[in-house]
Amino acid sequence: MGIMAFTPQGNTVTFTAAVSAPTAVQAVSSTIGATQFRVHNLGNVAVYMGFGATANAAETMANVTVTGSTISLMPNSVEVFTFNANQYFTGATASGTAVVNITPGDGV
Repeated sequence: MGIMAFTPQGNTVTFTAAVSAPTAVQAVSSTIGATQFRVHNLGNVAVYMGFGATANAAETMANVTVTGSTISLMPNSVEVFTFNANQYFTGATASGTAVVNITPGDGV
């Protein structure tokens, strides 16, 4: 990760988090080094995001009990995380729904 502004390096993917996590989406990097992911929770509820090398791994991790490596995303927030390239993502909510955008890239 460089100390520079975030630079997109792949297409943005979207999922709608709900009480039952939807099928995971894969954020594919257009370069080998794109291991940062800009995650934007557009919703008004917290999202408990799961991620992994497979859709099944991400779906298993997405839970409101925050077991495993689940990451909580505050409402209307943007964060940049470092993971392995080409990860799958999905998320669950305690109630309601929230659209989450994920863009692979580099920087903070």
